[in-house]
Amino acid sequence: MTEQLRDLSDDRALLGRTSTAERVSDILRSRIAEGYFPPGTRLSEDSIGGALGVSRNTLREAFRLLTHERLLVHELNRGVFVRVLTVEDVEDIYRTRRLVECAVVRGLGEPPYGLDGLAGAVDEGRRAAREGDWKGVGTANIHFHRELVALAASERTEELMRSVFAELRLAFHVVDEPQRLHEPYIARNVAILEALQVGDQGKAEGLLAGYLDDSLERVVEVYRRRVGEDG
Repeated sequence: MTEQLRDLSDDRALLGRTSTAERVSDILRSRIAEGYFPPGTRLSEDSIGGALGVSRNTLREAFRLLTHERLLVHELNRGVFVRVLTVEDVEDIYRTRRLVECAVVRGLGEPPYGLDGLAGAVDEGRRAAREGDWKGVGTANIHFHRELVALAASERTEELMRSVFAELRLAFHVVDEPQRLHEPYIARNVAILEALQVGDQGKAEGLLAGYLDDSLERVVEVYRRRVGEDG
């Protein structure tokens, strides 16, 4: 045991570096999701490291974590860029969403459910729509789906979907038609919430599945045109 503890103590230096890199990756993930670094942007190590006051090694580790999450891509001899998704990426994101989110609703068990988070996201979306803040509506919509996933009470599922939703924001930034993209789903979020409030899981799952299918079709239609792909 003494030898194992000695080896473990050698790893102590990694703790500060790793936790710092994770904190940096959290900051960059949020900035990417907000569109502060749009898809295709080259991320400068010197500029970002200087702004955050972190070492190059720490920043490179954060870049590695976000590359693993498919938010960044490293191009040889060119640097690190915010990823531009393909149409196939978008389709795969929605395939994953359908598998996970519908399974969450199906596995909820007996009502009542803790729906305060969902209701709060619905109110957030309505408020943003009244103010004409359509990107805010899109943010509220993602909050709604994050709260839906949270109903599973599974840290692993939430961690998986955190990355999926961050990738989804990359697609939304390219589409750049926020009102057309998000406005129809305010009422559809309300319908899903109301079905869950009365304990009708089957109806909620059906509404959610149709919602995701329609959203995929709408996003891909515009996305394909914007990125100049032919499928």
